[in-house]
Amino acid sequence: MKLEGGCYCGKVRYVAEGEPMMKAQCHCRECQYISGGSTNMFLLMPVAGFKYTGQAPKQFTRADLERAVTREFCAECGTHVVTRPPGLPAVVVKVGTLDDPSLFGEPQIAIYTIDKQPYHHVPEGMPAFERLPQR
Repeated sequence: MKLEGGCYCGKVRYVAEGEPMMKAQCHCRECQYISGGSTNMFLLMPVAGFKYTGQAPKQFTRADLERAVTREFCAECGTHVVTRPPGLPAVVVKVGTLDDPSLFGEPQIAIYTIDKQPYHHVPEGMPAFERLPQR
């Protein structure tokens, strides 16, 4: 699978190739900040198949958190494009940044439901986890 996408202003562009390792919705508090309060829909893609084709993004990692993720976003328009979890050979690609978000289909699981808000929706029958599922 080859996915292309970028930020709102078009300066940060990427290509992600390979099979998605996970298609999910995340309810964690950090994702609520990034999304404006909603859940965060994402694809976990192999890091080896991911590359930027446009301007490089700005990065941010919280220094006060153990095992903090690195968030990559457009310095111009602020669009959050990907997250890089430490020690994971994958890139968390934000569905809203895909040129064709319909390629996402539907999430397979809901994660970090411990932070779920009353207005968040987890479809009936979808596996849901308070944190990350066990491997």
